[in-house]
Amino acid sequence: MTPIGILISLLALLGAMTMDHDNLGSLFKVSSMILVVGGSLGASMAGFELRRLRAIPKALLLVIKPRKGPDTRATIDSLLAIAKEARTNPLVLEEMETDDAFLKKGIDLIISTSEPERVAELMATEIEGLRARHQTATKFFSDMAGFSPTFGILGTVVGLIGVLGQLSSPGKLGPAIASAFTATLWGVLLANAVWLPISNKLRRLSDEEVAFREMVVEGLLTMQLNASTTELKDRLYAYLSPSEREQTPTRGHLGEAPDAAA
Repeated sequence: MTPIGILISLLALLGAMTMDHDNLGSLFKVSSMILVVGGSLGASMAGFELRRLRAIPKALLLVIKPRKGPDTRATIDSLLAIAKEARTNPLVLEEMETDDAFLKKGIDLIISTSEPERVAELMATEIEGLRARHQTATKFFSDMAGFSPTFGILGTVVGLIGVLGQLSSPGKLGPAIASAFTATLWGVLLANAVWLPISNKLRRLSDEEVAFREMVVEGLLTMQLNASTTELKDRLYAYLSPSEREQTPTRGHLGEAPDAAA
């Protein structure tokens, strides 16, 4: 929905512009747009190392291209089924196969480590590392939103400096001043209609994935403590909304949460 939301915002602005201005083309000044986009991009890039910036295109693709989030309910049903089977076949965890490196590490830890506190500490470190990687893209677009209005104001200042050189031609002052303020327009517009929504979407995707992985850790630790299936169900269902809890149980694949904005 992020591209659609951005499009609606832009269309609303263009509609208002059309109603208030006879010459809509005067608001599209290429030099102002280049200054705002290029200046914001360069200033944001200056705050990151090159290896961190490589994650930006991938993060932007996650925002533009619709994606299915982690299936929390299916994963919970799978964890409950595995916990039930493990009571009669303790080797089920060793035999279980999964493509999710995070889940695989958690399983290996609860098999090889008898201390739940140690398992929780190591898995929490993994989650913090994930969160830190995600913050790169979120912070980048947040910085873009912060720099964009500033460069818009700089563009207006540059334009007004040019206006002051035309004081001997009063007839040109009005159009020149209006042209100068297009930079501020695009600076504020891009910050609030494009960069901030992208940053917010990436933050939401990150929070969603972190919550999913925390739920997986909760399930694995509860299994390691040999808790009853009822207790495990109560703990895991706390991560579901009331409507999700009422759905028919399904056996899903464990660990289908792609690393968003990594």
